[in-house]
Amino acid sequence: MTLSASKGDGVAREFSPVVRLVPRSAAGSARVWQMRFARRLWITDLIILTGVVFTTQLITFGFGPAVVATRTQFTGAVPYWLFSLVLVVLWMWALALNDTRAPSVIGAGNLEYMRVLGASFQLFGALAIIAFVTEFEVARGYLLLSLPAGVALLELSRWSWRLWLTRQRVTGAYTERVILIGTPESVRRIADELKTRPGLGYTVVGACISTGGRVGAGIADLGSVDDLRHVLIDTAADTVIVASTDGLPTEKVKEISWMLETGRQHLVLAPGILDVAGPRIHTRPVLGLPLTHVETPNFSRGQRWAKRLFDIFAGFALLVVLSPFMLAIGLLVKMSGGPVFFLQKRIGRDGRPFRMIKFRSMTVDAEDRLNEVNERNDTNEILFKRMDDPRVTPLGRWMRRHSIDELPQLLNVLDGSMSLVGPRPPLPSEVEKYADHVHRRFLTKPGMTGAWQVGGRSTLSWEESVRLDLSYVENWSLPGDIVILARTLREVITPGRHAA
Repeated sequence: MTLSASKGDGVAREFSPVVRLVPRSAAGSARVWQMRFARRLWITDLIILTGVVFTTQLITFGFGPAVVATRTQFTGAVPYWLFSLVLVVLWMWALALNDTRAPSVIGAGNLEYMRVLGASFQLFGALAIIAFVTEFEVARGYLLLSLPAGVALLELSRWSWRLWLTRQRVTGAYTERVILIGTPESVRRIADELKTRPGLGYTVVGACISTGGRVGAGIADLGSVDDLRHVLIDTAADTVIVASTDGLPTEKVKEISWMLETGRQHLVLAPGILDVAGPRIHTRPVLGLPLTHVETPNFSRGQRWAKRLFDIFAGFALLVVLSPFMLAIGLLVKMSGGPVFFLQKRIGRDGRPFRMIKFRSMTVDAEDRLNEVNERNDTNEILFKRMDDPRVTPLGRWMRRHSIDELPQLLNVLDGSMSLVGPRPPLPSEVEKYADHVHRRFLTKPGMTGAWQVGGRSTLSWEESVRLDLSYVENWSLPGDIVILARTLREVITPGRHAA
């Protein structure tokens, strides 16, 4: 079957292979679900903020009458219920002004969380300045409770909605229909990335090749770039991704942007380099040229201190909370015979070796029985792991499934040899097989968890593991660490993969 699009001269142009045409009425489907989803976020935000602000008022002042004190002669005393109502309205307004519910930020990346955090702190900062200027004396306890509680619940709500949206996108719902433009190689590269990340919400409906040739790989060939206007109509595509500008005239990308419907269709320019994001990318217009600057990774002393302080406080808190559970696990391991802990030499930051501590999950003679398992490797050419390793004890198998054997690494975090989040800590034998570029993962400390753990762990190929680790190292951010820790908690509670 073929796809035909009528040209202005009445001649039909044939595309092959074929994609199934969708009704024209589906052209605004993405806009519809985006508006519906944004409305759900708005309602959830309103419920959370109303509950937090008025609950905080009750905790601070009780059910009796309370007023905001003021020294100004122009305004009388303001009851706190009215101030709370105004605070909720202003908070909702701040979230809207910061585009926290915009389609471009929902569902993927850290930008949505950062905007929620930024909007909240900007609002309370502005309130503090206004209160100082107008001499309103708002109770500090009231504000100090409202801000962290509101931010925490808003972020938790966004995270929960994101999980729901990701599950819907895996089934093909709530996605944007994408047309790829570029060379066959660049189109296949972007299509493969989008296919492995269904949570991003992009469904590739086909490609327009800019240099000739065929795409293959199950991607529909929709013709040349000159046919794009008709293809957009016939496929009801919402997004055009330019995977490569090879073969495109200088003005062609601008022409593509002009033919897109304002507010419904979007143009995305994919960079030629992968896994570079965040503050390293800056667009600086120079004489009308949108020059994109990619900064080299720069780990300042302030960044290292911020990460270290986060490791100390969060690691200590986790150790205190989990210590009774860890004590019980230690007793169970001891009852099985042999030592409680297993110490292993690993390579850390700057290539320095250290001793990593874990709960022992194998039999005491595991090293002597290595020949029983080294004939088969269930991971990749660098990492060694046997899924049905006979040396693993029944208790150890359960601990590995939920990553419980790694909890003692909190001691490594506190002594500074590891971080809560970072690249996987490799064995010396693995490092000997590294290519030169892989050594960049030693720019930061290894982590108890990381992009490698939430991205697939033992199911990843070596190239995928390296790409995730290097992407983390070169684009590190503290909010990114928090997101990875949250995703790790989900993996621990509902494990879907074997531990690494």
